[in-house]
Amino acid sequence: MKQFVVIGLGNFGHYLAVHLYKKGHEVLAIDKNANRVAEIKDRVSQAVIADATDRKAMEALGLVGMDAAVICIGSVLSESILATLNLKDIGIKRLYAKAISEAHSRILHKIGATEIFFPEKDQANLLAERLHNPNMLDYLPFLEGYSIIEFSPPSQFIGKSLRELDLINRFGVQVVAIKELVPDRLNMIPTAKCVLKDSDIIILLGPNEGFDKLRKINS
Repeated sequence: MKQFVVIGLGNFGHYLAVHLYKKGHEVLAIDKNANRVAEIKDRVSQAVIADATDRKAMEALGLVGMDAAVICIGSVLSESILATLNLKDIGIKRLYAKAISEAHSRILHKIGATEIFFPEKDQANLLAERLHNPNMLDYLPFLEGYSIIEFSPPSQFIGKSLRELDLINRFGVQVVAIKELVPDRLNMIPTAKCVLKDSDIIILLGPNEGFDKLRKINS
């Protein structure tokens, strides 16, 4: 069990805090809006009305031992920046901060945010990728120009071994795992003799242009 603090209880912060709590973690939810705190108080470990831009208020909450803080304030840049700076100065080492623009992201990085996230941008990119490639079930950017995706094998792949499919030479993508539904298990680094079933989901790593080639076989 880990301890997390979630600051800013708009839609994103609310759902994040509740989900972490359901996963068995201790979650302290903070917002200066009393109504938002009241809505979540029975769904997390503790909910507090406080202003994250007030350093003394943050220090009084004893946040130093938290495993990570997630700052979900985005609409008011000054509040987002000051909250991030306060938590950094208090001594929280893992800081995840929401950004609404590239400039905002750069500022947050400079003042010590560990990782920046763009909820709207990330969801838009994911939906675009899924619309672009109907067989893709999930998408994760890896390095510039590379991604990790969950892929539902097209009918042409079913009943064939990874050796026969030869995805590395044909598309430049590597199978790193196979999620099998029957039986229910995860086959990490499958061997070349592994034969795909229609219930399997393959997890691929490779260049984006390789995935574009792979998509075309079902077009």
